[in-house]
Amino acid sequence: MNVHVPTEGKIDDIKDRCYEELERVFDKFPKYPTQILLGDFNAKVGREDIFKPTIGNESLHEISNDNGVRVVNFSTSKNLTLRSTMFPHRNIHKFTWTSDGRIRNQIDHILIDKRRHSSILDIRSLRAADYDTDHYLAVAKVRERLAVSKQTTHRVHMERFNLKKLNEVEGKEKYCADISNRFAALENLETEVDVNKAWETIRENIKMSAKESLGY
Repeated sequence: MNVHVPTEGKIDDIKDRCYEELERVFDKFPKYPTQILLGDFNAKVGREDIFKPTIGNESLHEISNDNGVRVVNFSTSKNLTLRSTMFPHRNIHKFTWTSDGRIRNQIDHILIDKRRHSSILDIRSLRAADYDTDHYLAVAKVRERLAVSKQTTHRVHMERFNLKKLNEVEGKEKYCADISNRFAALENLETEVDVNKAWETIRENIKMSAKESLGY
């Protein structure tokens, strides 16, 4: 999901509506696939100790601005981590926006759900990319692990019959008698009977006859 949050100077009402919309869309995400949010959050995230479980130790800034607090609170409430502030790089590879070559901020971020946080191997900005903007390109290296489907093997219980008894006169006669008796009962079935039910009855009759006559 690509995000563009209002700048720090916008009034709270505009920012509130933005995050309400962000939450509404995010909550529609399917739960299982990897959830990644990235873009211009206009957020300076500081290295306050209370935020470190969510942001790590490598942010460019010491103190969070209002937008920084908002993005951290959103991340915490949605079980996300701010991976763009977790990798040790030189400062020139951390800032993503500059003004007049003097003001340098890290305001573009990449968020991912905590259970997949290790999928992002690195994030850094590239200053050499040539495009018409005052932002620098933030590049993430992502490795996605594909889960192997474990197919459950279902064991089917198979009835065992001593087919050698069919070669014996006594066993053969008993099996034929059992079959005849059971199928004689089928003659009393209604003419308009369900075909599937009839075949199921026949199958069960053969099975029971074999079980009684040929079982081990």
